[in-house]
Amino acid sequence: MEKSSSKRNQRTSPNRTRLEYRSIDIVNVCDNTRVHRPSPVPSVYDAELLVPLYLSESSDSPVIGLLRPVVLDQLVLENQRSRELGLQELWALNVVEATYIPRKNKSIGPSVSFHSWVDTHIKRTAAMKELCERWRDTLVFEDVCGPKKWRAELYPIYTDPLGIHDYPNDAITNQALNFVFEIERSACALFGFITYGVHMSIYEEVEVDDKKSLKVWVPTRARTKQTFPGLLDNTVAGGIPSGMSIFESMVKECMEEASIPDHVVRKYARTVGAISYFYRTPKGWLQPEVEYVYDIRMPHDVDSKIFEPRPLDGEVESFELLTCTQVVQKIRAGLFKPNCALVLIDLFIRLGYITPETEPDYMKIITRLHGTFDLERW
Repeated sequence: MEKSSSKRNQRTSPNRTRLEYRSIDIVNVCDNTRVHRPSPVPSVYDAELLVPLYLSESSDSPVIGLLRPVVLDQLVLENQRSRELGLQELWALNVVEATYIPRKNKSIGPSVSFHSWVDTHIKRTAAMKELCERWRDTLVFEDVCGPKKWRAELYPIYTDPLGIHDYPNDAITNQALNFVFEIERSACALFGFITYGVHMSIYEEVEVDDKKSLKVWVPTRARTKQTFPGLLDNTVAGGIPSGMSIFESMVKECMEEASIPDHVVRKYARTVGAISYFYRTPKGWLQPEVEYVYDIRMPHDVDSKIFEPRPLDGEVESFELLTCTQVVQKIRAGLFKPNCALVLIDLFIRLGYITPETEPDYMKIITRLHGTFDLERW
């Protein structure tokens, strides 16, 4: 798959210059941030002091997010607003040296948490709902959660972001949950919350005379989508909404995006792992992401038409069955949504189309595809 040893192989045509991306370049696009240490891709935002957001004021509270200075300044104003309105302050702001408190396994420094009265998932969800909707309506952080960016979809936040995906059951009392609250999807980047998605590749692989060939179903994203309009995507992909399991999210997306029936997905889809990376947007917003990965390998003895995706909900313009060579060419040309290109690189590694012999950055790519967001540094 890889032939260039330069950071990007530049080809010149009579009409234009095109940058050709290697696999490691795609990794660098998505996994471009580190916490309190140099980032893989230097950024003007590297000098920002990121303040940890804890769940509670307790010294053993888990850290659940990271706050940029501009967000911290807004939280100071929020507490001021609460005092003026005679309301309880939402945020415990320990951001000047006199207010620093020791945290579990952490050196003493600035920190923010919910105040002690915000002590249940119901209270936290309600407080964040009021805050984010008011920010939307007053155009605070308009480029992140303003009316044009608002998704009207709730994402879950967990005590342990690498732990179980659970959800409250109203029929059970005193549940010990990893889930701690839910929040509007678009606002997650303001607080550095880790978010989760599902991605699936539907492919066929044949072997003739000991030579394998691969074809993958690839959609073109609708030109009307808020993010990455018109780029290529994975066969099926979407976020995991709060209250829905990982696999059920995959089943839902398969029907909504690709018209693939429930029973087909349940019978043929296989969990094959996950990728994770820490992305910082060009405007500095923090988007650590986990994508759970699924495959459907089309069996040779089953009618391939049942796996053929068709647009349904308007998020996809069309689907095309592309050869491995065609997919690689389009990845190199930057025509894929970057994190979807990562999922395909992961597929090619798992199926043996990218090997240590053909890819000089093989181990770098594999380790970077499975990052843990520098959580120990938060």
